[in-house]
Amino acid sequence: MQLAELRGNSQYADRAFRALAIGAAGLVLVILGMIAVVMTRRAWPALGGSFFTSIRWSPADGIFGALPFVWGTLYTAAIALLLAVPVSLGVALFITQVAPPWLKRPMVYLVDLLAVIPSVVFGLWGVLVLSQHAGLGRSFLTAGIILAIMITPIITSLAREVIETTPASEKEAALALGATRWEMISASVLPHSKGGLVGAVMLGLGRAMGETIAAALVIGSALGQVTLNPFASGNSMPAVIANEWGEADASHKAALIALAVTLFVITITVNLIATTIVQRSMKRSRGV
Repeated sequence: MQLAELRGNSQYADRAFRALAIGAAGLVLVILGMIAVVMTRRAWPALGGSFFTSIRWSPADGIFGALPFVWGTLYTAAIALLLAVPVSLGVALFITQVAPPWLKRPMVYLVDLLAVIPSVVFGLWGVLVLSQHAGLGRSFLTAGIILAIMITPIITSLAREVIETTPASEKEAALALGATRWEMISASVLPHSKGGLVGAVMLGLGRAMGETIAAALVIGSALGQVTLNPFASGNSMPAVIANEWGEADASHKAALIALAVTLFVITITVNLIATTIVQRSMKRSRGV
């Protein structure tokens, strides 16, 4: 009697937990849907015409061309990834595969500490050091460097967690066959962790594209700049929203909200791609 009663209580608890988990997941989707609907409705007056193709942004004339800001967001994020990914993967591999135990833990603490530093601190450092003393000025490159510093701890932490999932038997087998440490890493660790590492990079990309304060301080806030010159001043979607929202009228705010909707869609797309890559990698590792 007691055993049956315990089983009944356990089944009830399982069903309650399942319902709670489904409800929580559904609530997240509902909130995202509400955000998308409300923001799109407010941005709709500005989304037509040449919003995504024009390079002219003149609120006084009612002209809103978002192309320079979309370009600035993607360009600075690309610079950040180009600088951050090699460093992040190198640090993650050093921590997990090379560093002795007495050095590994302090490095993990240091990387985690860098991840929680407020973005305005990095932005001010970029203004005071990179822009003024290093001679880079306020430019795409300066913004890219600051974003790279900001996303390096994130990518490093995620990459470290992914790399540590490599079975010890695979690494030991490679070493037993006479492989060097690098050959073991390239033949066992990296192939096993490939999907997760790509996912970590994509999440870092999403973080770089969404950064506001640090980018606003160092990118230069120039209008109409669509150029490959990394030393040119520019602007990004989060930066222009932060800089212009306080003085915007109704039509101007609609255009700024349209920029936010564009950034929202790009960020969601990047995260979905990262999730898909990670799930596909997990299926392959399981032989599914």
